[in-house]
Amino acid sequence: MKYGRTYNFSAGPAMMPEPVLEEIRDEMMNYRGSGMCVMEMSHRSKVYQQIIDDAEKDLRDLMGIPDNYKVLFIQGGATLQFSMIPMNLMKNGKAVYIETGAWSKKAIAEAKKCGEVIVAASSKDKNYTYVPDCSDLDIPEDTDYVYICENETIHGVTYDKLPNTKGHILVSDQSSMFLSKPCNVSDYGLIYAGVQKNVGPAGMVVVIIREDLIRDDLENLPIYLQYKTHADNGSMYNTPNCWAIYCCGKVFKYLKDMGGLEVMHQKNLDKAKVMYDFLDSSSMFKGTVEKEFRSLMNVPFVTESKELDAEVVAATKAAGYDNLKGHKSVGGLRASIYNAMPKEGVEALVDFLKKFEAEHK
Repeated sequence: MKYGRTYNFSAGPAMMPEPVLEEIRDEMMNYRGSGMCVMEMSHRSKVYQQIIDDAEKDLRDLMGIPDNYKVLFIQGGATLQFSMIPMNLMKNGKAVYIETGAWSKKAIAEAKKCGEVIVAASSKDKNYTYVPDCSDLDIPEDTDYVYICENETIHGVTYDKLPNTKGHILVSDQSSMFLSKPCNVSDYGLIYAGVQKNVGPAGMVVVIIREDLIRDDLENLPIYLQYKTHADNGSMYNTPNCWAIYCCGKVFKYLKDMGGLEVMHQKNLDKAKVMYDFLDSSSMFKGTVEKEFRSLMNVPFVTESKELDAEVVAATKAAGYDNLKGHKSVGGLRASIYNAMPKEGVEALVDFLKKFEAEHK
């Protein structure tokens, strides 16, 4: 790491790739001869239109997004999507949700304000340490969509295979796994991701939505809450989060230059293996998720006591490994090892934890 930077294991806002940050720094005062910073630039200018167009094109290239899907850059983060999705997609007023952790649970609570929510499967019985069997869900015929949080940031669980939706639309919150591996967009009706975890700075969500799901019969729904508004206006109905779009565009281009999502996936597998191999061999530290459902992005783990957990967090912070405290709702520790975290960072953390364990036996 350079410039006295720390290894930041935060779940979000999280690390961004250093080459991207350096490029942003170099363009800060004068973006490509425009005489201004992107933060100062009119979103209606030709130069900014090129920035947002390039960002969308590079994301489409990275994911292989089909032409019949719209890419939207919307403010309000992932949390707003908990409401926007049922508001826009509940034609029959009924949706099926799979409960696998804190974020799907929050999405369920918001969707209940819009219509009937059927929780067809839940892993609450084991404190969200696995993904329930979704091969034969009880899905009523008039269900509007099936919703999953594909990677639970807090509980560190991820789907090993997508649910059998029996022909119904699949909606996925991919916030903490977005662009971490290849994704067949056609398997979904809608994918969304808050960008502050794996792509860019906070304050925006990327929504990838199949065009036939964008409705024009929602006159009573506030105009900003309609996907049609954003789709019809190229994500510029109002001033968008210009800075986040610019930064995300840099990350999209960086990922393309790295070789794309297959290459990124292999890097993420290699990084996660370092962490999980250590946890599986340690007598002090233990992973909390069943092996086949372990996230490549968020690794929660614990010691034998809350007091020791706190001692480890303090020691890691003092040693330059930041944000390892587990979410307040679950405690313990959590290492978020998104795309931008280098393997050396994970190896350095593991070396530190091994040393800590040896000294505290």
